[in-house]
Amino acid sequence: MTLARGGIFGGCSPLKASEFFTLPASLSLFSAAFPADAAPWEWLKQIGPALAAQTFDQPLPKLPPGLHVEGMVYLHPTVRLPAHATIIGPAWIGANTEIRPGAFIRGRVIVGERCVLGNACEFKNCLLLDGAQVPHFSYVGDSILGNGAHLGAGVVCSNLRLDQQPIVVHGPGATYDTGLKKFGAVVGDNAEVGCNAVLNPGTLLGPRSLVMPTLSFSGYLPPAQLRRREKL
Repeated sequence: MTLARGGIFGGCSPLKASEFFTLPASLSLFSAAFPADAAPWEWLKQIGPALAAQTFDQPLPKLPPGLHVEGMVYLHPTVRLPAHATIIGPAWIGANTEIRPGAFIRGRVIVGERCVLGNACEFKNCLLLDGAQVPHFSYVGDSILGNGAHLGAGVVCSNLRLDQQPIVVHGPGATYDTGLKKFGAVVGDNAEVGCNAVLNPGTLLGPRSLVMPTLSFSGYLPPAQLRRREKL
């Protein structure tokens, strides 16, 4: 039995973004693009349009000589800037966020307050809510990180299937066709992912859930649940 685009297989109601995170006040100017009752992967589709609706008329703060910025970029004056990194717009980065050396921000990125965009980390078409931390050597593509979510060193949000087919999400009691060819992970508020774990395309982590280091995880992890390697 095949699943029509946007459809659901199973008897459950569609998942809602509000089951994973709450859009913080710091990002209220984007609230029309990110309704709480929409499926979380629908938020991914709205990152680009949400940024396109902004005017970006505030001048950039003084930039270090080794920091390359191009395109439409907003940096709050309190953002901590590194000696060298690359930011390609459109991008919107909120107050008291820290960008560390070697970060590569390459378009359609929205970041809330007090976040960490770590050294040698890459960000593309993603939304980071307040306090999300990606400190070291990670890839966050086509993904959403909830308030206080934390990725350990080397975590990868894999966003493309090997067969490059549209990504299907296996949620609680239902399967959802997202209609997206690229979709990494939805990481709920205060969820934790251990070092060198891989979140495969279409992964959903509930709030306060925890994925242990070095795992390759797919599917849905309910709130406040732990996923560890099975014993042989």
